Amino acid sequence: MQIKVLGPVEAKVNGRSVTPSAAKPRQILALLALHSGSVVSVPTLIEELWDDRPPRSARTTLQTYILQLRRLIGDALATSGESGAKEVLVTRYGGYLLDVPEEAVDVHEFERLARSGQNAYDAEDFASASRLLRSALEMWRGPAVVDVRPGMPLSVEVVRLEESRLGVMEMRIEADMRLGKHKALLSELSVLTVQNPMNENLCAQYMISLFRAGRQWQALDAFRALRRTLVDELGVEPSARLQQLQHAIVTSDPRLDRAEARQLQGLLA
Repeated sequence: MQIKVLGPVEAKVNGRSVTPSAAKPRQILALLALHSGSVVSVPTLIEELWDDRPPRSARTTLQTYILQLRRLIGDALATSGESGAKEVLVTRYGGYLLDVPEEAVDVHEFERLARSGQNAYDAEDFASASRLLRSALEMWRGPAVVDVRPGMPLSVEVVRLEESRLGVMEMRIEADMRLGKHKALLSELSVLTVQNPMNENLCAQYMISLFRAGRQWQALDAFRALRRTLVDELGVEPSARLQQLQHAIVTSDPRLDRAEARQLQGLLA
């Protein structure tokens, strides 16, 4: 079984789609896939489907949705002479468990690649870090579970995943900067800073890349745009580290021309 949740929800068994067309069974599948190998309790599933207003028939209806998912899995297994839908979508005391290998769910592969990329980055192997982190990001086909209207449990997971995706993206950009690819990053960073107008890490990366590309005035414009947004939206000034970076750009601090991590620690830490 292969399941994708980093984008529209997709599930296949032996190459045959078992993605439920109905919204609530697809919602259940997404939550079980994100917790594959672990039991998801019945109360959690009920909260996911109906928030704090479950119908009296909630448990019975949930069982019906589980049976629908098992039927889809069982029909796909049957095409190759296999059986065992109950061994894939397992009933456990108090809940249900999707028993598939970690590599069968794209989110786990994303997290594995991200960990490997982090390890390479920490070892200052920036070429490997960039490659691994880029591979992790390529697992994404859009916003997580984009075709599901999530309840609270699934919403928490979506926020966690999107934060993780952003962190991996920032690290990959930093690895590319350490490799001297600042000019190649400019178009990507220009879009990302517009999409994330209050993200200081992305703004700092954009400012340094612009400075290294000989666009000092644009780097200062990026700082002013961030400051204006923070003041207008939150009533706060940029952090001290970003103000230090702005000062370094104004004074053409020679550290900004060096790609080594330790030379930039004081500006980006």
